[in-house]
Amino acid sequence: MSDLPPYDPYAAKPTFFDKNPGLVWATAVFGLTVVLTVLMFPPYNTPEFAYAFAGPALFWAYERPRFKPYALTLFAAQAVAWTILLGWLHHVTWLGLFLLGPFMGAWTGLWYLGAWWVIPRMRGRPALLRLLAMLGLGGLWVLIEWSRTWFLGGFPWLPLAASQWQRSAVLQIAAWTGAWGVSFILIVFNLGFAAYFHRALRDGMPSLRRRPPEFLLALLILMFATILPLSDTFHRASYVQPLASVAMVQPDIPQTIKWDPASAPEILSVLEKATLDAAKSYPDVILWPEATTPLAARGDGQMQAWVESLVSRAHTPLVLGTIAVEHAGQPGEAWYNAACVVDPAVGLSPVYYAKRKLVPFGEYVPLRPLLGWLKKIVPIGDDDDARGQAAQPLTVNLDRRVLTLGPLICYEDVFPNLARDNARAGVDALVVLTNNGWFGEGGAAYQHAAHSVLRAVETRRPILRCGNAGWSGWIDEFGNVRTVLTNDDGSIYFRGTRAMEVTRDARWIGQQSYYVQHGDWFIGWCALLALLGLAAVSIGRPPASADEA
Repeated sequence: MSDLPPYDPYAAKPTFFDKNPGLVWATAVFGLTVVLTVLMFPPYNTPEFAYAFAGPALFWAYERPRFKPYALTLFAAQAVAWTILLGWLHHVTWLGLFLLGPFMGAWTGLWYLGAWWVIPRMRGRPALLRLLAMLGLGGLWVLIEWSRTWFLGGFPWLPLAASQWQRSAVLQIAAWTGAWGVSFILIVFNLGFAAYFHRALRDGMPSLRRRPPEFLLALLILMFATILPLSDTFHRASYVQPLASVAMVQPDIPQTIKWDPASAPEILSVLEKATLDAAKSYPDVILWPEATTPLAARGDGQMQAWVESLVSRAHTPLVLGTIAVEHAGQPGEAWYNAACVVDPAVGLSPVYYAKRKLVPFGEYVPLRPLLGWLKKIVPIGDDDDARGQAAQPLTVNLDRRVLTLGPLICYEDVFPNLARDNARAGVDALVVLTNNGWFGEGGAAYQHAAHSVLRAVETRRPILRCGNAGWSGWIDEFGNVRTVLTNDDGSIYFRGTRAMEVTRDARWIGQQSYYVQHGDWFIGWCALLALLGLAAVSIGRPPASADEA
């Protein structure tokens, strides 16, 4: 006789989910993770997704999925998401995009493997151990983000905190912890969010008393981080004082002609007209973006004389990005991507800042013996640029005082330690001279600007940001975007100039934030939390069918 149950024509037929639960889970988690990860970052205006972007993957981890489908799904989702986020790179290199996007995704995906291992082991344990495990996962996320500042030369593009660049309230904790603290808050909230909805779907919507402690702790941390800095943000209007009147020149020089010698007269004509137009507003200082002049303003006598003549006619000091050449035509010749000051009375200052963080395959070839065959992305020259060694504040002589600026060139504002060095040197403001024109009119300029917002909060210094075609403007000490250069259509991508009155908070004049004074101390605490979380998960074994307490 057959052991099969008798056929019942009225029995409920299994659904597609019943037959293929793993496939349904993988498809849903993949799609939701990609969409939420992409949309929480600029240029999109939905930063609230940063509080739930990891929720689908974490919720799936509660269901104890097998390792292989979970790992493949999350690695694929992160690879696709990061390839979309870095899509602007295709204007320079498709190969670079399809190498860097999946690599960034795989690096971030390591955290999800940690979540897959930890979350099922949290079930059935005492609340204290579960909370330690949750904080450990938060610390692990920060450690992975921090590792991107130095691993393989460093590319810390779009930390989780950058998603909140237009939500200054949650950013203020960065003045104590650096942007790492903001990322920690967001990922811990994701963990609490997932715990809450797992409990809700298991037991029904929990009451206040029965809400999981993970969710309550996440709420407490978020509230603490937003309430703690309130004393800094109260009564700001009464402490505001003028810093300088600044005119920014956005020349919008096409990248196809930027380094073409035959196009030099056209470039100089654009710079001349825009600078003299900017001078009509009688600013205290004029800014040009990165590597503006077609020849080296320091090292090429004719180029230097042209710039000095223009500044003399404008009757206004100029801070410009240019190439500086030392020992031109001699042994030991060195080329620097530099920032200089030109005074209308005394000309080019002998003091200049040399860029410290060079662009791989653009300004130098890493591991040249192995990778020297690769073409450089940015055609600056056949040889590597020289690297600056230290922060070098630039001084601008105004009518009755001196303005001290801390320069950052190109993507140096992505690295928090470089901005911190400038703040420690006692600058009045940071100035970012950059050129995102290589990357078209997509999301690169907005993503890049988000990092400047983080640096402003960390250092409690205003940031003046001048780009070749956008994003140009200024950001106050609390991460509020105060002015953005746009044309009549609201686009940041245009040729033009604009003057703005930049202010500062008197309470921070000559003062340094806790983060500037103590650096990445929070990284050490995150490492400790990760170890404590590992210990919490490793203590004993939960019951085989345990549920949360």
